[in-house]
Amino acid sequence: MLPQNDPALVQTLRPPVEAPVFPGTSSEFVTVMAHYHRAEIARMAGWRDRIDRTTNWAITVVAAMLSVSLSTPTAHHGVLIFAMVLVLLLLVIEARRYRFFDVYRNRVRRMERNYFAQIFSPEEGTTADWVQKLGDDLRRPLFLTSTSQALSRRLRRNYCWMFLILLFAWIVKTTFIRMQENAVDAHLVASVGEWVRNAAIGPVPGWAVITALAIFYGWILYATLRKQTGEGELAFGNVHV
Repeated sequence: MLPQNDPALVQTLRPPVEAPVFPGTSSEFVTVMAHYHRAEIARMAGWRDRIDRTTNWAITVVAAMLSVSLSTPTAHHGVLIFAMVLVLLLLVIEARRYRFFDVYRNRVRRMERNYFAQIFSPEEGTTADWVQKLGDDLRRPLFLTSTSQALSRRLRRNYCWMFLILLFAWIVKTTFIRMQENAVDAHLVASVGEWVRNAAIGPVPGWAVITALAIFYGWILYATLRKQTGEGELAFGNVHV
């Protein structure tokens, strides 16, 4: 039986550990940059695909709930409020995915802006500190976009229109048709009081439902239109997601 506590024997049996090989020439560095750029593009594209999937789910939810709610006068308008809650949940999920996407997008754009762009069209003023910043980001990855900023960006791009469609459908459902037990007894709303009663959901009075929706859409409006600071490449008019 071999002595397991012998340091010399353990060192002999253990395979040698080789130090990582770093690029020593310009051609090797170019190869490393090309492969790393391709890897970050793949990660960025993967998170972009997740963002698009969430948006597709939200669109599907809106279409399905509109079909259920507006297909018959007896369908309850609470279906549309439930759709708003589902779309809000998907918005929160998409904002989180967008924050990850933004990390990898920033790395890709840093390389493209400071390395590849200089190859095709050299400009003065570009320093080498971008390499240090890229290395620091790889060592200590941090989110570059807050949750509120991500929510605002996704609202401006897609979700504000979905919420507006649901709000319009809810207003049509509650103000134009007074729900009854059957479609024959349905009639148009004739007063504000009748509209408020029509907006009730079970034991929740109509004024409470209307107030809650007003507060919610006030936040939607604020988050969509508020001015972002320090957007850089994400400013309006530039190519971004």
